Amino acid sequence: MMKIIEGRWMGLVLLVLGAVGVVHAAPALEKAAGSQAVTVQSSKLKGRKPPSETRSLPIPVEEMRQAILAAAQSGNIEDLREPLEWNELKPEVSAPAGTDPIAFWRTTSADGNGREILAVLANILPMRAAELPLGKDIENNIIYVWPYLAEADLDKLTPAQEVDLLRLMSPAEAKTMRSAKKWTWWRLTIGADGTWHSFKKAE
Repeated sequence: MMKIIEGRWMGLVLLVLGAVGVVHAAPALEKAAGSQAVTVQSSKLKGRKPPSETRSLPIPVEEMRQAILAAAQSGNIEDLREPLEWNELKPEVSAPAGTDPIAFWRTTSADGNGREILAVLANILPMRAAELPLGKDIENNIIYVWPYLAEADLDKLTPAQEVDLLRLMSPAEAKTMRSAKKWTWWRLTIGADGTWHSFKKAE
């Protein structure tokens, strides 16, 4: 009789220990399953990263782009004077010859402080540039144009390019320009040697 009771107690103890083991093991199993799900999810996302907007640029071009972009993001139109002074000649703008570009951009900006101009620069320069061959100099015959859309076929834009276009202007402006098949918005150019050639609205 004593052996039967001892056997039952032993069975009960083993049952309780087994239940405790399951309870403690459950969070570990759940954690392992969760980490596996995260791993699977991450592997699925690896092939879906959006492409970088800026391609590899020659060092002088990238230095000028970064200088203009830093000035644009500062909120102070006067900060554009530094990249302007890197040029031997001032870039071509829509102002009469001899006009200070900073003063011109300030007076033509809708806000009166040049911040509209800075906003344009801050929007177009993170985008990739179009590349146009110009001249016979093999090393320095490329002109880089921002935004790349300024050199695209406006009536043949991909959905992604349409999104880029709408990041820059209103749907009404985009529709008008696409209907005319002609770029009439802002256009900035930098030469392969880092010279800032122009920044103005296309005609």
